[in-house]
Amino acid sequence: MDFQSLGNTSVIGLQWGDEGKGKIVDLLTEHFDIVVRYAGGANAGHTVRVGGETFSLHLVPSGILRPAVLNVIGPGVALDLEILCGEIKTLRARNIPVGRNLCISDRAHLVMPYHKEQDRLEEARLGTDRMIGTTCKGIGPCYADKMLRSAAFRLVDLHRPEAFRQRLSEVVADRNRRFAALYGDSQTLDAQRMADEFLQYADQIQSHVTDTTLTLNSALSDGKRLLLEGAQGSLLDINHGTFPYVTSSICTSGGAAAAAGIAPSAITDYIGVIKAYSTRVGSGPFPTELLNDIGESIRQRGHEFGTTTGRPRRCGWFDAVAVRYAVALSGITQLVIMHLDTLAGMDEVCICTGYRHRGEALPGFPADATVLEEAEPIYETLPGWSGNLSQLTSYEDLPAAARDYVDRLETLLGAPITLVSVGPDRLATLHRGQRAETAAAPA
Repeated sequence: MDFQSLGNTSVIGLQWGDEGKGKIVDLLTEHFDIVVRYAGGANAGHTVRVGGETFSLHLVPSGILRPAVLNVIGPGVALDLEILCGEIKTLRARNIPVGRNLCISDRAHLVMPYHKEQDRLEEARLGTDRMIGTTCKGIGPCYADKMLRSAAFRLVDLHRPEAFRQRLSEVVADRNRRFAALYGDSQTLDAQRMADEFLQYADQIQSHVTDTTLTLNSALSDGKRLLLEGAQGSLLDINHGTFPYVTSSICTSGGAAAAAGIAPSAITDYIGVIKAYSTRVGSGPFPTELLNDIGESIRQRGHEFGTTTGRPRRCGWFDAVAVRYAVALSGITQLVIMHLDTLAGMDEVCICTGYRHRGEALPGFPADATVLEEAEPIYETLPGWSGNLSQLTSYEDLPAAARDYVDRLETLLGAPITLVSVGPDRLATLHRGQRAETAAAPA
């Protein structure tokens, strides 16, 4: 990957999330001036490992580990102030500077305690067979209130404490009535305590809150380069994912500019991040899922447990049909493949190249989740490879079978694969035809 040739760039997950976007954002950050987290909320978990240290980030952009870079939480983010304040405190305790290098949009919508409660109550109502598999972080109900408008709160509303208290008391009273009527929940939420809590959070982050839309557009006018950090994955997109088993935001490239607050024409490069296999958390169709020893081996070798929830991820073979669909949706200009090392040691590896439903080949990725649930994957089998890939520093040193696997994925997906990750550390990243990344650890 030629870092210097990149313009304003968006990093997008092309599967069901958990692809390793955090590592790639961290890797790219030193070549940009600003990193923007533009959508999703604390349901996202981006893990970055540098010099043996592991950092788990949920709302703070992954660029925070490069102190000279400005990090922006944009207006499209569902903002959980409790988690954000805790994350900032944790980073500072680990000697990661968080000061003028972090800006938070005053337009960002707030995740309130009743949003999390609604998430929990609704999942319980749906039961095991119909639940969405949400993280219960309140993201869906927060975005729902955003669309309803009258019940929503933005960060800017905390600048007027008395008006905030008054409207919050009305909204909480309404939610208490609804929860009792719909779910039989007799516990009542305390609006006064909630207001006190949120106004305290507002005091803690006051120095970071600003009009980030103005900040970013001024930066673009000054020739600064922006790196936009996506959350979740394209197959969880509210419009194009495996509905209803999706998240509540736009995860494809089309949502990046709008959620960040810049013009779509400002973004010139779209980097898609994929795993060498497939994973999914929660409910929903997963055609290539492996409910056997191979799936468990991938889970253990890849440490496939959720950063946010700790839940074990469902694991399966690479689904080229789904990812090719995601590549097309976002106009991906280059690909990064993660976890190639996890597949080492297998006699053979499989790639899903098509679906068959009730004996008929499907033309592409279906809209109907039931059809996808019933779909039979059509596999292509390739030879496996062995060895400890994490110690390699050159792409050419990979086993021939591993390089053949990457070549085949590139052909099937129709976009160039320019980086290959062979371990969790920042340095365990191979450039095709070049030496490995040699960036220093954060100061």
